[in-house]
Amino acid sequence: MSAKRAAIVIAVVFVAYAVLLGWRGVLLIGTGDPVAIGLGIAVLVIPLLGIYLVWRELQFGRRTEALAGELEADGGLPVDDLPRRPSGRIDRTAADAAFLKYKVEVEAAPDDWRVWFRLSTAYDAAGDRKRARATMRTAIAHHDQAVR
Repeated sequence: MSAKRAAIVIAVVFVAYAVLLGWRGVLLIGTGDPVAIGLGIAVLVIPLLGIYLVWRELQFGRRTEALAGELEADGGLPVDDLPRRPSGRIDRTAADAAFLKYKVEVEAAPDDWRVWFRLSTAYDAAGDRKRARATMRTAIAHHDQAVR
């Protein structure tokens, strides 16, 4: 199963869970008991927050995929040719070297979304998912500015 299909399945399952949880919140509110009403409101907030977060992650994935497609069409998508350990993980020394290359590109052209995208892949290869996602958000923002 592809990652995209798995994400969609998980999102659908979560929405079903959120609807069931939301219904329980409505039933609690309907009792008229002040404590149950408070719990019901809290139970309604949880699925709403969850739905927002799932939607936000799906949008991030969609936008990242669109940028990757655009970069691939331009021939600028980084090639995944870094050496790997027997476990399949990318060799950290090679990932660090690639990271330095992409960091220099960002410093040379800080408004180009393409270099930010490549830097994001370097962070991901180095295992720094938090910075990879933040850098990808920067790439998306610069892409949006370039399109306007």
